Amino acid sequence: MDDKTRCKLRELIQNEVVLATGCTEPVAVALCVAKACETLGCEPEKVNLLLSKNVFKNAMGVGIPGTGMIGLPIAAAMAVVAGDSSRQLEVLNLEPQQVEQAKKWLANHAQDITIGVKEDGDKLHIECECSAGANKGKAIINRRHTNFVYVARNEEVLLCKDEECGCAQQQNTAATDDLQLTARMVYDYATTAPLEELEFILETVKYNDAAAEEGLKGYGLHTGKILMENANGDLVHTVVARTVAASDARMDGCTLSVYSNSGSGNQGICCTLPVYNYAKAKGCSQEQIIRALILNHLMSIYVKRGIGRLSALCGIVNASIGVTCGIVYLHGGTFEQMGFAIKNLINTIAGMLCDGAKPSCALKMSTGLYSAFVSAELAYHGHVVDATDGLSESDVDNSIRNLGILGHDGMDQVDDTVLDIMTHKH
Repeated sequence: MDDKTRCKLRELIQNEVVLATGCTEPVAVALCVAKACETLGCEPEKVNLLLSKNVFKNAMGVGIPGTGMIGLPIAAAMAVVAGDSSRQLEVLNLEPQQVEQAKKWLANHAQDITIGVKEDGDKLHIECECSAGANKGKAIINRRHTNFVYVARNEEVLLCKDEECGCAQQQNTAATDDLQLTARMVYDYATTAPLEELEFILETVKYNDAAAEEGLKGYGLHTGKILMENANGDLVHTVVARTVAASDARMDGCTLSVYSNSGSGNQGICCTLPVYNYAKAKGCSQEQIIRALILNHLMSIYVKRGIGRLSALCGIVNASIGVTCGIVYLHGGTFEQMGFAIKNLINTIAGMLCDGAKPSCALKMSTGLYSAFVSAELAYHGHVVDATDGLSESDVDNSIRNLGILGHDGMDQVDDTVLDIMTHKH
């Protein structure tokens, strides 16, 4: 692999694996509110939000860090009172007194926040218009959780880099967007790149493991805590328990930041803790741990590219594919066996749908992880689903492509149905 490609792959991981506090959809909404408020230049009298259905769905029932509350109104209030858009996905990492100020603001201004759903356009779209008197500040995020494509104060356009804004379209691509990823490229980079170029990935362990430790105290459904109490020394059960405990904490409003992957904290947790804790228990070397983490994170990024940033397909699907690759690698498996594991897993959990971000996401994570271990075990014993089965083909990249088609195109109606059910509960 040439130096230029290696540099781009490293940059891709560093761009996609970043710190976030709280579920990234309400965080991104708060980020947009913060930017609109900053652009307005004063405390708003009204906050109007227009969100894609995927963002709306993922922000309805998830815990907001440090508040003991769920949903978008409190997230918006926190951005109004103490938002700082320069903090990106840590915009909701506030001091307790700031959280209390936000609760007081919301109590007095709940009727001044309006939230609507945008029916068309990108699946990750957030518009916020803050107003005070005759003045307005507007901001739009599109495609990525931190990607501002439009900012304006009244009629003065301060930023416009997207045709959806009604302006001339400008280049809106990252330097790594032209990378044509393949499973072989991901595997070769993770297993052959100079170790010193990969060591940065260990930073994810410190943060994500701290969230797991916190989660074992009991958050959400106590999924991790209960699984751990009943693990009885079983390695896989213990690894799964510790991992989902971090999701318990994060989705129930824990204030600890975690390293996310492809805009999702749960995906970042899933791409970090299983292979790390499994490798530690197996006595693997530091180099093996680093390379397994890189393989896990980068494979998940690759699969997620085809599915899309937000989808009706649960993000644990692509993250678990990363996990199964990491487990195969730690067992000394070959590239061919890694492909076996990917195809086994695609044919196991491809249909797992996203019904919004919420504390019970830990249950889906446990399902994905147990399936990842089973798929890997079959693979390093030389067993793989037939190419005639389901989404699988003989070529692993074609199998991944088929999963992407399902997640990106095939489940659009599922999104509409899920959102309709969630907004019309009796």
